[in-house]
Amino acid sequence: MPQQSPLDVPEGDPFGPHNLPYGVFSTAAEGRRRIGVRIGGHALDAGAAAAALGSPYAGLLGQASLNPLLAAGRTAWRDVRRALTAWVTDPGHRPTVEPHLLPLDEVTLHLPYEVADYVDFYASEHHATNVGKMFRPNGDALTPNWKHLPIGYHGRSGTLVVSGTDVVRPSGQRKAPGDPAPVFGPSVKLDIEAEVGFVVGAPSELGTPVPLGAFEDHVFGLFLLNDWSARDIQAWEYVPLGPFLGKSFATSVSAWVTPLEALDAARVAPPARDFPLLPYLDDAALDRPGGFDLRITVSINGQEVAQPPFATMYWTAAQQLAHMTVNGASLRTGDVFGSGTVSGPEVGQRGSLLELTWNGRDAIELTDGKRTFLEDGDTVTLTAWAPGPDGTRVGLGEVVGRIVGSR
Repeated sequence: MPQQSPLDVPEGDPFGPHNLPYGVFSTAAEGRRRIGVRIGGHALDAGAAAAALGSPYAGLLGQASLNPLLAAGRTAWRDVRRALTAWVTDPGHRPTVEPHLLPLDEVTLHLPYEVADYVDFYASEHHATNVGKMFRPNGDALTPNWKHLPIGYHGRSGTLVVSGTDVVRPSGQRKAPGDPAPVFGPSVKLDIEAEVGFVVGAPSELGTPVPLGAFEDHVFGLFLLNDWSARDIQAWEYVPLGPFLGKSFATSVSAWVTPLEALDAARVAPPARDFPLLPYLDDAALDRPGGFDLRITVSINGQEVAQPPFATMYWTAAQQLAHMTVNGASLRTGDVFGSGTVSGPEVGQRGSLLELTWNGRDAIELTDGKRTFLEDGDTVTLTAWAPGPDGTRVGLGEVVGRIVGSR
């Protein structure tokens, strides 16, 4: 019986030829980094396959980072994707392509792009409302500006790490409301934030805003993101300028970037808005909706604790990009922006332990004990899928991080 080809991906595999996310990998035998495209349980050495096929895209794909492909722009993204799809589906290409497929357990995955700037938003109404109720119990849950603009902050791009990287428990100042003075030490309220990240490809000119309709001209793809948060450090430092050391110690991202084109079937309208939007944020006239139906699962030590639905996000990625540049701020290839914590209306849809435990009041039960916040040795895993063409599912690359003790 002939051996099955790695290109014969089983029906229902969320990483079939309808997906084809991009990453960067190396092997133990050869340490150099190269662009890979995931197909089933294998990574295709895209540059080597392109060269073997005499493809005009061999230069873009034969790189150690996705940045040259990102910078090439939307037409190139579309054309390269069409070529890759043909390579993995046309039987005539199999003899040339198959030698360049490597099992995923034989490769090491790396951060697939060089990060330029990093911005994180606060776009879930359910998350923002929960946090407001916790910390402003006698006031309005949402701040007056929340439904008029996507709130965000600049993070530390140098601390974005690829999935699988250990996360060292951060130390810093913290002060409980009843304490007479702050103390210094390891965070005791280490948390997660289940998010979706977007990576910019084509840059923009300084002084020129990027309108809503140009989102797909500049954003290459999306991926899962875990915005680790030291809640006790954050609570003491954030007034009046916002998050700083409570966020900047690590942000974990998937090793695989899903191109926007793979998610056409997952487009959905955002929730109905009860506030009029200023023209630069008003997406009512766009030719297709700006939301994405992504089904996220959060697990701690292998046990599912939440299923945050990305379709509930109040602000879309296109609106975030438009707001981020409306003052003339330029985009650079490799810019990353995060959606903010994804939370839904139900308790089991909350994307942070802050919400799941209501700031430590209500412990969650795991098979290895109760948790309010993360303990050393805990491993957090984010996974997700989206509806794909013809009833398929589009898998997003997982994000895994293990907490290790402070140094």
